[in-house]
Amino acid sequence: MKENISINLKNTGSFVPYEEVLALAQQSTRHLDTLNGATGAGNDFLGWLSLPDDILTQLDRIEKTASHLRSVSNATVVIGIGGSYLGARAVIEALSHSFPSLLKSKHHEILYAGQNICEDYLSDLLEILETRNYSIIVISKSGTTTEPAIAFRILKDHLERKVGKVVAADRIIAITDSEKGALRSLAEINGYETFVIPENIGGRYSVLTPVGLLPIAVSDFDIKALVKGAQAMEKLTRQDKNATSNHVLMYAAARNLLLQGGRPVEILTGFTPRLHYLAEWWKQLFGESEGKEGKGIFPAAVDFTTDLHSLGQYIQEGQRIMFETIISVGNPRKKLTIPMEKDDADQLNYLAGKRLSEVNHNAETGTVLAHNDGNVPVITLNVPELNEFYIGQLIYFFELACAVSGYILDVNPFDQPGVEAYKKNMFALLNKPGFEEAGKKLKERLK
Repeated sequence: MKENISINLKNTGSFVPYEEVLALAQQSTRHLDTLNGATGAGNDFLGWLSLPDDILTQLDRIEKTASHLRSVSNATVVIGIGGSYLGARAVIEALSHSFPSLLKSKHHEILYAGQNICEDYLSDLLEILETRNYSIIVISKSGTTTEPAIAFRILKDHLERKVGKVVAADRIIAITDSEKGALRSLAEINGYETFVIPENIGGRYSVLTPVGLLPIAVSDFDIKALVKGAQAMEKLTRQDKNATSNHVLMYAAARNLLLQGGRPVEILTGFTPRLHYLAEWWKQLFGESEGKEGKGIFPAAVDFTTDLHSLGQYIQEGQRIMFETIISVGNPRKKLTIPMEKDDADQLNYLAGKRLSEVNHNAETGTVLAHNDGNVPVITLNVPELNEFYIGQLIYFFELACAVSGYILDVNPFDQPGVEAYKKNMFALLNKPGFEEAGKKLKERLK
């Protein structure tokens, strides 16, 4: 029988009594009822709740399309921003070799565009693509989101000039709305294969749709195992009204009680670089879901032990405004031991024969103890290993915890009204039709 992801709240006990966490978690079972009954705020965006089962019928076609892209190209550019690329990148980076571009074995490169509007970035990417036989996965519900729309216009033009329109059309996959929008129209005009972004699933909850699964499958990872992990977590948590066994409820309750106790910053921590982009996805999930109406926990992330030599001082002795959530990975994929040195010049012979993972786990334990002594609460999420199954569990765990936590805060965890503010200013400054008056006012402000 497989282990499951679990939570350890031992190192929050001196800040928030376990009994209080348990009480709030038990009260929060009503939020599970609200989600399952679709009676709360944002109830038209709950398709992700049953997605681990609903997506099963699409997995074979996703894998077939991924196999086709691998057969006709040696690289794929994923064009998207926010949830349209972060989930896929989180899983791909967590499962990949640390130095994939340097491997001698055949490797299908995944590159990213549309997540910024940096001229140098896209120019550099085009230089690389001149030497690559590449495909494109473009992800956008509307097809008019500025960053990915610009990137797609440029890369589509580049690919068509490179291989011709007919061949390019065979290498472009559009993931978009089922019926409407600019990208849907482009796909139909040019004959691109398409997948649908469900109407009832927002971008940051879309990693288990084709939005995330197709790029992951192109990377040749097991999307069926990923979905099985999510299914397992759904079965463990979605209907479980017993707070002591429902780790999602305990996590949501603990973080909200820490917020109420004056800790408005949560730092997600990993002791492997492979978790970096999972933390980036987590930041968007919680930041966009909770940060509204003057409420919410600010989601930050660090890579340990690396950042112990930069931000470690502040975490240890700076303002006491944060708590940590550590993703503690049990087993590494590979084995490496520290050798014995005859002269012991670096004084490390006391570690000779030990696995590097043992040193890393002791660094993790030492960090938890030090930060606890420095008045920082620490939540630990235990993950047996970083494979598709457990990453699938982790994705569903955080998605459900985020929804419950948003309802504890009494906000709608499924909208993002504040995201539009910068776009309106940008459109006005660029003289987009319909924004002329706003543009005049902004330019006056800037004088």
